[in-house]
Amino acid sequence: MKRSYPPVSIIGAPTDVGAGHQGGRLGPEALRIAGLGEALQTRGVDVVDRGNLDGPRNPWTGPVDGYRHIDEVTEWNRLAMDAVYAELSAGRMPILLGGDHCLGIGSVTAVARHCRETGKKLRLLWLDAHADFNTSEVTPSGNIHGMPVACLCGLGPRSLTHLGGDVPAMDPSDVRQVGIRSVDEGEKRLVNEYGLDVYDMRYIDEVGMKQVMEEALAGMDDDTHLHVSFDVDFLDPSVAPGVGTTVPGGPNYREAQLVMEMIADSGRMASLDIMELNPILDRDNMTALVAVDLVESLFGKSTLMRA
Repeated sequence: MKRSYPPVSIIGAPTDVGAGHQGGRLGPEALRIAGLGEALQTRGVDVVDRGNLDGPRNPWTGPVDGYRHIDEVTEWNRLAMDAVYAELSAGRMPILLGGDHCLGIGSVTAVARHCRETGKKLRLLWLDAHADFNTSEVTPSGNIHGMPVACLCGLGPRSLTHLGGDVPAMDPSDVRQVGIRSVDEGEKRLVNEYGLDVYDMRYIDEVGMKQVMEEALAGMDDDTHLHVSFDVDFLDPSVAPGVGTTVPGGPNYREAQLVMEMIADSGRMASLDIMELNPILDRDNMTALVAVDLVESLFGKSTLMRA
């Protein structure tokens, strides 16, 4: 039976203020050019493109007190939070197009607020090569795109951990991370200390993607709001070269498609981020096209032939 989906609002957040490479600000337009809105409409989804948020420019300066561009990152996340929350309040499914993954702070903070107000349980599925659980104490770069999960769990600068007025925005037990394969030593200690549920590539290789996704999606029910935060570097660079932080050994195309199909089968996804696409580093918009194809699978496109 064909599943119906809530109306979708596409929101562009063209910034790379949290990243170590410039170019991610072009990601939203690359996804549009790759046909994201049209692909969802073809699947029968009611789609409205809200255009791009307009925040501060990237000053491209070094870290101050351990963080790069903290004021600009905070403002962009406030804009993202307000935009995502407005769509959720209107009964629409927000799709936030990054931009770098620091924007996940604003997006998930909005979702967490919506869940508190509606009595929903939050489940955050973080598809990424990186755990993004750094703090200024454990990373010398100060790039905040490596810190959003930590900030959401209350670790980080006050302007970000308090973005939604509640600390923390979520509990580490709400997070499931899939595809992880690049974690700093200090970050690894924090991940273990806070008990994040991490399905790294070693575990995926050992048990297979099907079992991993069954475990990551287990325990959800009608009262669960599933937020999917899809960093395109989740994918192996052979599939998706257009990211600033490629890490070899990621999921191949077929594994990634299975991930998306199983999320769709759960029927719980209610909000989505697509992050870290960098067209400057891409080849013929290949990565954006792959991302759009995988997002179609989140909305019911399936290879399943057997009854």
